[in-house]
Amino acid sequence: MADDRIITVPLRITRITPRTKRANRAISEIRSHIARHMKADQSQIWIDTAVNEAVWQRGIQKPPRRITVRAIKLEDGLVEVSLPVETE
Repeated sequence: MADDRIITVPLRITRITPRTKRANRAISEIRSHIARHMKADQSQIWIDTAVNEAVWQRGIQKPPRRITVRAIKLEDGLVEVSLPVETE
């Protein structure tokens, strides 16, 4: 049985890093936050390209302050991180 959660990841810590490394730091913050809350190893986390594009949308210097993602933990321990689907 897969564990499915919608998680809001705060990315304000990325503001303390140099401007040219903020989007990279945001991706690693997403990875560490998901690992902590889904009880998984950081090497077992797969981040979807849509999440990566959402972080890099405004460039390397201005990642978002927070991002809401959907994390699914599979039986083999792999955690897939994607953007949540919006229902109308």
